[in-house]
Amino acid sequence: MDSTDHDALPAILSVTGIGKTYVEPVLSDIALTLRAGEALALTGENGAGKSTLSKIIGGLVAPSTGTMRLAGAPYAPASRTQAEALGVRMVMQELNLLSTLSVAENLFLNRLPQRAGVPLGWIDRRRLRADARDAMAQVGLEAIDPDTLVGELGIGHQQMVEIARNLIGDCRVLILDEPTAMLTAREVDLLFEQVDRLKARGVALVYISHRLEELARIAERIAVLRDGRLVHLGEMANLTSDRIVTLMVGREIGERIDLGERRIGATLLKIDGLGRADVVRDVSFDVRAGEIFGVSGLIGAGRTELMRLIYGADLKDRGTVSLAAAPGTPPVPLQIASPADAVRHGIALITEDRKGEGLLLPQPVAANISLGNIGRVARHGFVDAQRENALANQQIAALRIRTSGPAQPVGELSGGNQQKVVIGRWLARDCKVLLFDEPTRGIDVGAKFDIYALMGALARDGRALVVVSSDLRELMLICDRIGVMSAGRMTGIFERDAWSQDALLAAAFAGYRSREALLETHDAQAGGLS
Repeated sequence: MDSTDHDALPAILSVTGIGKTYVEPVLSDIALTLRAGEALALTGENGAGKSTLSKIIGGLVAPSTGTMRLAGAPYAPASRTQAEALGVRMVMQELNLLSTLSVAENLFLNRLPQRAGVPLGWIDRRRLRADARDAMAQVGLEAIDPDTLVGELGIGHQQMVEIARNLIGDCRVLILDEPTAMLTAREVDLLFEQVDRLKARGVALVYISHRLEELARIAERIAVLRDGRLVHLGEMANLTSDRIVTLMVGREIGERIDLGERRIGATLLKIDGLGRADVVRDVSFDVRAGEIFGVSGLIGAGRTELMRLIYGADLKDRGTVSLAAAPGTPPVPLQIASPADAVRHGIALITEDRKGEGLLLPQPVAANISLGNIGRVARHGFVDAQRENALANQQIAALRIRTSGPAQPVGELSGGNQQKVVIGRWLARDCKVLLFDEPTRGIDVGAKFDIYALMGALARDGRALVVVSSDLRELMLICDRIGVMSAGRMTGIFERDAWSQDALLAAAFAGYRSREALLETHDAQAGGLS
């Protein structure tokens, strides 16, 4: 479809002069139009205003200035429910599901079918299951029982349930905010098939993502925000990925990064035979002072579970975690029965779920940074606000956290700045070992390079970094060595000069191939005995 075809499509939603101010402006004078049957890519750095604009359109946030029109009529939703009733739906990064209810109940929570001829409140379970199966089939969830509790599903399936929920009923505008962050490749393909169907039905889509290859795959036009302003609106086909990145960050970013001159010292952290059931199976590796050690592998390979064992969030069945007490001294086995023990020994974990496990979102930046440093900010058993703010300001300046100040609720910050707050908490405590689990997930290109630069500074300071990432290119960019997890085992450790993408991927599948071979041998032996 060329630009002339796009211009001929009817306008579904138009926004004019939209702005939003909290302590300071986060959106200014945004004007754009959504057309029937097309996908508009919305991108920009974290903090550029993408989520705020989406929440204004979706009825979650009221604009400070500007107007909107839906199908030619004035549009000013007072709530998300009101926006949904008018056909404007939004799938947010934070899932809007109740884990203790079934998939079917979550899908039809506000419109549960009632049984005829019985008192009000009796649910028609048969019809509910049938309707749920129809809705789930749209996103490829036919194999899941609609009576399954949502809390029993993996995060990727929960995301698909959330998408299915928003496709029920009349949908004229659908906003997808980072919808593929937790999805497998197959689930992404299913989502894109559904996007094509929606466009064929005349639905207008806003697609927010930092994955530029996805934007090129499904979007006809692109809107780029920077510092709360619309800096580009045009045809997707006219922009290269490099040009989009330049528009987002306002500067050129290369594919290489200089982490500075580092001196990699003696072994600081040593993992020996660490395991828990079949999830993590006898993993051994070491990390030296000043080194960035990457951990790669497929989803479900045991990467996060390994970090949790080292940190004491899960209890190990076997193996040891050892740490050098001083530079150049041999690592000594530690007794780690809880995260508190790990932190006391100087080991910190930056969790993959920063919103659910790493931060207190309603609390201010200062409280989140002081959370792991109460001893530094308390006097006579009470938190000293002056000390707490001083500590927060120190980390805000050191990490260049974009915030109005230490009193701003951390939930109002962008994903990249939230991640910096989590890191700042542990930097203030001077931990020797930092475990990063998916540190740049959901973070834009510019903020990623800020995090990489910060990792380089930590390594130059002689700390040991362990970085788990699903992005193989990211690990190859920043790491000195990469260990590959497969089916709970570490199947290979590669030096920077010796790795290749093919070798790393082969190691990621190796554990599953050996497990399949073992099962085939077992089956053959069982057949021979019968």
